[in-house]
Amino acid sequence: MTSRLCLSVCCWLLVWTSEAGRQMPKLSDRKLCADSDCSYPILMARAVQDFYPGDCRFIPIRQGELVYVYAMLKDRGNLFWAGSDSYYGQQEARIGHFPSSVVEETHLLMEANTEVRTTKWDFYCN
Repeated sequence: MTSRLCLSVCCWLLVWTSEAGRQMPKLSDRKLCADSDCSYPILMARAVQDFYPGDCRFIPIRQGELVYVYAMLKDRGNLFWAGSDSYYGQQEARIGHFPSSVVEETHLLMEANTEVRTTKWDFYCN
């Protein structure tokens, strides 16, 4: 009985402290995209330094890695961009945010002239 209770408490603590499956604080209220769904990449960028994410909203980036940028967050000086380490249509793509300062633009693909409101799903951790 005691071991079952201990196991239940440990499982509850693990789930409660996990970032997965919960809403994280918004990084911005608006973003610039190529279209209203932010489904087309704006540009390609190359990482100039490693970036290790602090939480599940972000993706890790290694120096020299190519990143597809889908959105540029607004409101806080364009500090964060949203993107993927591979093209969005590929199954294994990691999608998340990263500081714009850790990459340099290499290829402009489309103009980011559509302003879109961010939603809770932009910062949801699964």
